[in-house]
This record gives sequence, structure tokens and C-alpha cells, in this order.
Amino acid sequence: MENKRCFTNRFSDYKGSLVPGQSTELGAPLVLRTVERILGKLPAQGGEEGGLYGGLAGVAYMLYHVSQCPLFSAHRDSYLHRAGSIIEACVLHYDREQDRETRASFLLGGAGVYAAAALIYRAQGRADFSQALGKFRALGDLCVPPGFLECGSDELFVGRSGYLCAALVLKQKLGMEVLTPAQIKSICVAILESGKQYSKKKRKPFPLMYSYYGTEYLGAAHGLSSILQILLSCQNYLQPADRDLVWQSVDFLVNQEQNCNWPPELGEVIERENELVHWCHGAPGIAYLFAKAYLLSKKPCYLDTCIRCGELTWQKGLLKKGPGICHGVAGSAYVFLLLYRLTGNSKYIYRAQKFAEFLSSEEFKMGSCTIESLYSLYEGLSGTVCFLVDLLQPNQAEFPLFSVFV
Repeated sequence: MENKRCFTNRFSDYKGSLVPGQSTELGAPLVLRTVERILGKLPAQGGEEGGLYGGLAGVAYMLYHVSQCPLFSAHRDSYLHRAGSIIEACVLHYDREQDRETRASFLLGGAGVYAAAALIYRAQGRADFSQALGKFRALGDLCVPPGFLECGSDELFVGRSGYLCAALVLKQKLGMEVLTPAQIKSICVAILESGKQYSKKKRKPFPLMYSYYGTEYLGAAHGLSSILQILLSCQNYLQPADRDLVWQSVDFLVNQEQNCNWPPELGEVIERENELVHWCHGAPGIAYLFAKAYLLSKKPCYLDTCIRCGELTWQKGLLKKGPGICHGVAGSAYVFLLLYRLTGNSKYIYRAQKFAEFLSSEEFKMGSCTIESLYSLYEGLSGTVCFLVDLLQPNQAEFPLFSVFV
């Protein structure tokens, strides 16, 4: 029976050698061609809305990412110049944004746009990068009130976890603390209190749980796994008792595994022929939580869980939904680059190379879904470019804006 969600993986697995010709000689020209294709697809007007996820800000971030790779140093200035002009328009759009709540959102609103602007302006050597940082910092107070968003205040795209995730990315890439310890702690406390209250109210058998639009998601996009990942990343700001609650919740999530995968929402039974194996919902996104847990604890059980996520992704990760990182082939392939960094095993570079190869295949071009925002970072080609660049520098590879190595 044909799988509705993924192509059959017909590639033979790693036999001890990487894919010949998949190195810089072929990879770099493919990146440059894809960047030119994206720039040719940009709308003549509009596109500033949609934040980093689906708007032009994601294209600006992609250009910044390519510009930071030494292999593309000849294009660094031109890419940064284009990124700067794009992100300026996005900043102006969010400066005018009237909805104070969504301005604090990481992937769908102003916080992420200001964070990207700070990175791009700093890379350009512009003194006004500090103004973008100031705008980002000023949004932190919006996140602290308990239910600041009716739909759910804690998840990655629009909630508190996303805001902290952006702060972690800025710290990593700028080499400086962007928020004060008191700011970070107050947002962490708000996430913890929200999770405790929800879990108690709903009588859950574990200490922290959350919902988004009334659904108890588990995956990276809107669910428990990315919230816990951010809390682990900030665990030095937590009281010991609260830190224990986070680790108990991580172990609870380990136990929700169903044959190397996790259902989109708590309590669901996975239908094998129709299961979601995406970054947004399922093993390819939840793997990052267990990677963080492994890096902090060095417990082999967390690494073993990550490896199982990778095995399922090798089987079912050639997704029909397109080339992107949210629910597309590049998002699947990033799991292999994560596992390479965790294990040093070249098998994972090989697997990432085969997924990159598939993106150029006729089978993929003919059989994958049409993407509305082909240029976007999360659903379209900008995220694919980030992956192709990271495949050329696997020791620094990271899923865009979602670091576990900070």
C-alpha cells in the first residue's frame, strides 16, 4: 500500500564510504543556484508579515546563514546587503504591529524579526544592531503574565518558549547575554507555573503539561518537547525542585514512544500507514529534546532514543510535503546532521547526503506537494538552503534557530 505522506526510501544504507561528488564541488554551486532561484521568487510587494516562519524575514535569515559560511565568502557582502534591506522592511512592519501579544512571538511575529535583524546588522558591522536588540528585549515583559495568550502562552511559535529560544540563539551567535538573569528566570518561572497548573487541573500523572488551542501537543512545533528543551537549556536558572520536575517530564515523554515515534497529541494511538514523521510533529523534532537531555546528563538512554528517531526518519523521512524544514525533506535530513554531531558516525552524513540527492530527483519534483511560499524558511527553499550549507560544514550543523548546542 502506497504511503500518503512519504516516498519509499530506495537508497541502500551506509557501506563505509560517503557519496562521491557530494562535497563542496557540487554542493556549493547548488546552494548558489537555489539562492538565486529564491531571490527570483520574492514578491514585488508584501511578504513582511508571516515572521521568520513564512515571511521574508526567513529569507533574510537564510542569506545571513549562507554569508557566515567561509565557503561563500565571495558572496558574503552581497548576501548581507540583500538580507539587510529585506529585514529592514520586516522590522518596519512589526514596529507598526498593533497586536501587542503576537509581537512577542518568535516564529510568527516581531520577536523573531528583531532577533534576525540584530544578527544581520551585527554581521554588517552596523552600530544600530543594538537598537534591534533593544526592541527584542522590550518584548520580554509581555511574556511574563500567566495567560498572556488565550491560545496557549508557552509553546515555541508564539509563546514564551519561543521567546527564550530566540534569546538563546542570540547569545550563541552574538557571544553575549541578551536578557538579564532576572528576565530569563521570570519567564522560566511563568512556563513552569503554567505547566504545573495545567497538569494539576487536568489531573495528569506527570508534573508539567501544556495545551495550544485546546490540544495537548507533544511535538517540536507547538508541544511539550520544545518547551522542555528550552527549560533544559535554561536549567541553571531553575530551583533544584523545578529542575527535577523538568527531568521527570522528559522521562515521561520518553515513555510515550510508540515504535520509534510519538503521536502529535497526548494519548493518541499512531496509525502506522498515516503517521506523522515531521520536525513539527513526531520523532524528527522530538529528537532535539533528547539530544539536549543527553548533552546535559550524558545518559546513554537519551542518545539511544535519538538514534531510534533517526532510524525511523531514514525509513519514512522522504516527505511528500515539500523540501522545507517544518514538514519536508530538509527537516528530516537535519536529524542525521544532529546525530553526526552527537556520535561522530559518518553514516549520518551519508544519510543526509542521500536525502539531499533526493531533493534534486525527478521522483521528488513530480510527486511532492506544491508549496505556496516557495521562498519561505520553514516550508520552502530557504530552509533547504540552510540544510545544504550545513551539509558542507557538518561539524557546525544545526537546525535553524533551534540550537541544542548552546
